[in-house]
Amino acid sequence: MVASVLVTFGAVLAATAQAATQASGPTIKINQKIKYQKYDGTGISEAFQRSLVMHELDQPSQKLALDYLFTTKGAGMTILRNGLGSSPNDGWDLMKSIAPEAPASNSSRLNYIPLPRDDQYQVWLSYQAKARGVHTIVADSWSADGYMKTTGTDNNGGYLCGVTNGSCETGDWRQAYADKIVKYLKDYRDRGINIDYVNPYNEPDLNTSYASMESNGQQSADFLKVLYPTLKRSGLKTQIACCDATGWNAQQEMLTGIQAAGEEDTLGLVTGHGYSSKPLTPLNTDLKVWQTEWSTFDPINYNWYVAGNSSEGLTWANNIQKSFTLANVTGFLYWWGAANTTDNQSLLFVNNTSEVRVTKRLWAHAHFGKQFIRKGASRIEANVAGSSALNVSAFANTDGSTAVQVINNGDKAETVSLQGLRLGRKQKVVTYLTNQDNDLKRGYASSKKGNTAEAKVPARSLLSFMF
Repeated sequence: MVASVLVTFGAVLAATAQAATQASGPTIKINQKIKYQKYDGTGISEAFQRSLVMHELDQPSQKLALDYLFTTKGAGMTILRNGLGSSPNDGWDLMKSIAPEAPASNSSRLNYIPLPRDDQYQVWLSYQAKARGVHTIVADSWSADGYMKTTGTDNNGGYLCGVTNGSCETGDWRQAYADKIVKYLKDYRDRGINIDYVNPYNEPDLNTSYASMESNGQQSADFLKVLYPTLKRSGLKTQIACCDATGWNAQQEMLTGIQAAGEEDTLGLVTGHGYSSKPLTPLNTDLKVWQTEWSTFDPINYNWYVAGNSSEGLTWANNIQKSFTLANVTGFLYWWGAANTTDNQSLLFVNNTSEVRVTKRLWAHAHFGKQFIRKGASRIEANVAGSSALNVSAFANTDGSTAVQVINNGDKAETVSLQGLRLGRKQKVVTYLTNQDNDLKRGYASSKKGNTAEAKVPARSLLSFMF
């Protein structure tokens, strides 16, 4: 009988211990001593005259759209990517060049014109973005001018004259292209806008009916040999970014070619897109790496999570987080910020002069914007135990604050316990919840002894902790 009681008592203890373990839920361990890459920011582009679309909004709607993109009222983005034009025309979907007419020869001075229509209102947008805290501006060229290329036009691909396998009867146009880029940068500088990075290529692994120029790693290196010293002589502090390939695997291939040619040290930044392959592994470089363009093209979607498709907010929360935690990017940019398109190329839908609608994708970006993470922050170690449905990231800011983003991809709520925090006496840990029903809804975690905070993360949700 005694043995029976002991067995029963042991079973009760085991059941109690199991229940306690289950009640405690998943744990997230933060280690602020283990640091990974620095953080540069998040951003968007308004190239192809989408800045004009924003400019034509009435004043209240214009302010609303700008605030949603660049302030903590919305996404809190700090990087703007402008388009460097190459078209001889100035149509709705074209970016006009500052040197649209061919000079007498490849060694003649280019026939420059003033930035056309305020550079499709990108100058105006740059002022507006800087006034709202944007600290980094990139200029990205989709193509050299047509007369500098093997095709004779800025669209439909083709190669820059003078690179490997880019022979042209008119000669080598690499220096002329470099001179045009520098003139563009100086035009912006003269307007009080310093461009931090310039990229001479956009998706050079793709031939498109709009502005496009093809290149592999060797051909890119051939131009970098000219652009780099030209930039140095100019006195500008702008650094070179390269090469915005369509996907992560294609960008690694481009980078390998540049490295083999001995030109990696001419770069200040490596950039790639997320279309043909996602940023899920680090690129083989010690340079900073950004994911600089990604979107979807199915009919516009305002949902956070309904069907689990590629255009919903929860999907993009995971895309952004994995880019930081798996690919070690230091910056993440969506494609358009605001546009009148009816697909998912933008985070805001704008229409006529007064309609501004916010997608849930914007709120996914907000959790990784300046409200939580500031330039110079370090990504730190954060590991999950007790749930396969949770993904986590953590960043330590230079002001001593720490932001932790917890994504629950599961179909049930999880009460998570954050451990390894440095909580002061009576310090509150603020939380921000985004899901189908909430956009950065503010709350508080429960502080526990031992520098631990606890909060419930609803199903299909993103909860950020700020302490």
